[in-house]
Amino acid sequence: MASLPTTHVVIGGGIVGAATAFALTARGERVLLLEQHDRGHDRGSSHGASRIFRQGYADAEYVDLTTRALDLWEALERRSGTTLIDRTGAVDHGRPDAVDAIAAALTDAGVPHETLSPEDAAARWPGIAFEGHVLAHATAGRIRSAAALEVFLTLAERTGLADLRFGTRVTGIEDHGDDATVSFISDDVDVEMVRTASVVAAVGSWAPTLVGALLAGRGAGLPAVRVTQEQPAHFPSHLPDAAWPSFVHWGEGDGVYGLLTPGEGVKVGFHGTGPVVDPDHRDFAPVPAEAERLQAYVARYVPGVDATKPTFISCLYDSTPDEDFVIDRRGPLTVATGFSGHGFKFAPLLGELVADLALGGAPLPRFALAR
Repeated sequence: MASLPTTHVVIGGGIVGAATAFALTARGERVLLLEQHDRGHDRGSSHGASRIFRQGYADAEYVDLTTRALDLWEALERRSGTTLIDRTGAVDHGRPDAVDAIAAALTDAGVPHETLSPEDAAARWPGIAFEGHVLAHATAGRIRSAAALEVFLTLAERTGLADLRFGTRVTGIEDHGDDATVSFISDDVDVEMVRTASVVAAVGSWAPTLVGALLAGRGAGLPAVRVTQEQPAHFPSHLPDAAWPSFVHWGEGDGVYGLLTPGEGVKVGFHGTGPVVDPDHRDFAPVPAEAERLQAYVARYVPGVDATKPTFISCLYDSTPDEDFVIDRRGPLTVATGFSGHGFKFAPLLGELVADLALGGAPLPRFALAR
């Protein structure tokens, strides 16, 4: 057994694990990152070429977190020399109560925005059919998500402080009180064990099975994390790429989001409506009735695409009842989960928050286990 008291074992090579590895190595800390799947895999929540960056929250704390995240995204762009956010702007429309609450929160935070009539919005963005109140803010856009994941991993590697192992599955975590032993196995190596004072479980949908019992044993069980298989789709666009902002529709039923993925089409999806699944045993197949419902929505509200030619995508949501994240530490174990379909935009900030905890800092009360 290797004994590495100064090494942080980060479990999970998705966006949060990668951002955490970068944040820790940037502070001079050694990291062993263990990911059960391949680098940039499509088995979880982090794959794909695009994600929305937006500041459109009705909650002041989340608006502040988006501002902090945006500063870190820009710093990451400067450090890596890579464009990671395309400033397409974002549009919210639909229920007046929802849109007006976002406008009020952006006003209080000093985030520039504007309100439009549905007719004026349609003239500016003809690919979308608007209803209700409409709000736009230019600080938003499209994250180049696959590129961002690779930037975090590459920058961590370049420090010489990160050992990144893919195709390596954690088989157990034993909590000794002040430290823990992590057991893991890969295809070409027998079971290995590392004892360390810091284990970071940035495992998203796998958190309940991997660390739920450990946390419960310390009197701090996870909230009910609901793991679902979501099925957004890309639709061929009739319009130039520049015609597409990111967008959210606050309807009377399910929320809907959309954005262009260059070269693939306009991605549109319902928020958090998929079936509950075991993340290790998924069929990746769209639910036919939900596929039809999405196409019907797109035919009505996204006239700038061909609703008859969807290319469906499968991804996981790990959602808490209040859709607030879980980022906390008990003993040697730091856990990060419950990102509820809206965590990617905060990635560089999440990496910093998790690194703070791994180094002995306090959690944000909003994201604590005992909230």
